[in-house]
Amino acid sequence: MIKGLHHNAYRCRDSEETRAFYEDFLGLPLAKSLEIGTTKTGRSTQALHTFYRLGDGSYLAFFEVPGQAFPFRPQHDYDLHIALEVSPAALEEMLAKGQAAGMEVRGPAEHDFIRSIYFRDPNGYVIELTAKSAEHDIMMDPARNGARATLDAWQAAKATAAE
Repeated sequence: MIKGLHHNAYRCRDSEETRAFYEDFLGLPLAKSLEIGTTKTGRSTQALHTFYRLGDGSYLAFFEVPGQAFPFRPQHDYDLHIALEVSPAALEEMLAKGQAAGMEVRGPAEHDFIRSIYFRDPNGYVIELTAKSAEHDIMMDPARNGARATLDAWQAAKATAAE
């Protein structure tokens, strides 16, 4: 049985730039750095794997792999974004902090069940900081929100459009 998320891992351009954003700006402590010189299959490599601890005990992790091509580009929100939960007060503080630092910041955006602001990290990933609304848990309850019916209707509409 899956207990929860241990970590999500992404590529990074530069481990120190990434650390400065995630640790110094967002406040996620660097928990582990693992230098990898040989893969488990015996291949020689050069990589640094870093882990940043979230408040629930899970981690965001990054691989810096010099010399191995990776298409870094500013990601679109729909392509890839990392959403991290904060309190409503922290959401306002981080909005002001990002604006004061001259960072790319968007929001706040009201999504009914959450309120969000958006940053871009040094690797081009969209970072969403989000605070739950008072109705969050009710709105995320599939027994009440019709999640399966919405998915089924989406699939049916796609099938009809393809005919």
